[in-house]
Amino acid sequence: MNRRLAVFTLTAGLLASLAGCTVFPNPEPPRVMDFSVPDPTFRARETRPYSFRVDTPYASDPLNGNRILAKPTPWEFQMYDGVRWRDTVPVIVRDLLLRTVRASRGFENVISDTNPADADWTLISELSAFHSENNGQTANVVIELHGQVVNNRSRATLCSDSFRIEQQSNGTSIESVVEAFSLAGERLSKTITQWATKCNGAGD
Repeated sequence: MNRRLAVFTLTAGLLASLAGCTVFPNPEPPRVMDFSVPDPTFRARETRPYSFRVDTPYASDPLNGNRILAKPTPWEFQMYDGVRWRDTVPVIVRDLLLRTVRASRGFENVISDTNPADADWTLISELSAFHSENNGQTANVVIELHGQVVNNRSRATLCSDSFRIEQQSNGTSIESVVEAFSLAGERLSKTITQWATKCNGAGD
């Protein structure tokens, strides 16, 4: 009886020690990347007496996800392993535009689409490119966005234009590629902010 009890105790101890182990390796948590804080160098000449809402850009799959994308050929997307953006790409672009428009002081008040308050004008946009293209020793980051400034009362389009930014990286490492994305995003947000704050408001 004592021998059977000893065997049972030994077996139970082994099972307990193996309970926290697995034959499959635990995957490394992905690195979470973000744009650097943009340099708010642009200041509008005047503060316009309008409240301005920045909507989250529309984007279809895979641009609406949080993976960092490469496009080795015109017909294929690939994803960088073990790394992702801190949020979906449209949210990151919205937040960047929001910070830059606010810093420009071109409008009396600037809010995002998460704010339930009313606004006079809204920036509506569509994201059609947000990826890197390998050029051998470097990568070329491409961002394309179509924007419209809309009068929220009349629903008239006040301004409309398409924007394309390309930014060469210093290498092909993920750090170099993310830095290029950040620089491209800063250029894009500054260009769109200048454009939006100079919108003539036809149809207001």
